Amino acid sequence: MTDTVFTDEQLEAGRKLFARPVAFVKGVVNRGALPAGGRPEFAFAGRSNVGKSSLINALCNRKTLARASNTPGRTQEINFFDVAEGRFWMVDLPGYGFASAPKKNVQVWSQLNLNYLRSRSKLKRVFVLIDSRRGLGDVDRGVMEQLDSAAAHYQVVLTKTDKIKKSEVAEVIAATKAALMKQPAAHPHVLATSSEKGIGMPELRATILSLA
Repeated sequence: MTDTVFTDEQLEAGRKLFARPVAFVKGVVNRGALPAGGRPEFAFAGRSNVGKSSLINALCNRKTLARASNTPGRTQEINFFDVAEGRFWMVDLPGYGFASAPKKNVQVWSQLNLNYLRSRSKLKRVFVLIDSRRGLGDVDRGVMEQLDSAAAHYQVVLTKTDKIKKSEVAEVIAATKAALMKQPAAHPHVLATSSEKGIGMPELRATILSLA
């Protein structure tokens, strides 16, 4: 379920794009190690345990491209993936909102994210993942305010929608859209997905293709 409509041709083109090679290139722990930024980039952000690694794997039709972990805060670096042999970067940002990581480390990772967001002129969109069972939380709103201040365009992607009723999905989409009206850098359309069931993946692929 999504309020973004694509043609069959656009969905098929998106499928073909992500059927091309996708490869992990490097993990970055400081701004100086960021790769050259001459190609379009799409970043993925979200709380730990939101299903970010699972979504990236489902998006690319891979099982182990992005590492999933049961340990919150495991991803402590910015991971870059090459898509379609140089067509664009797919960027996995460190998770936020984890409870078990030291506060000092959380601050460092947050600054790393902000340094990235403010320095990448080819960054087309940040996809902010929100667990559909929980909706927007205070931590999510805080991150969106950081994205607003960095002038980084972002779009909310609801995850794990197979875990709730269809009527509840519609309610979460409506509530999220209402909240996004107050965020200047937010895209108005919300994507609803399930990595496990493949829901919303064709639309997410088509969204990326439309900007790449």
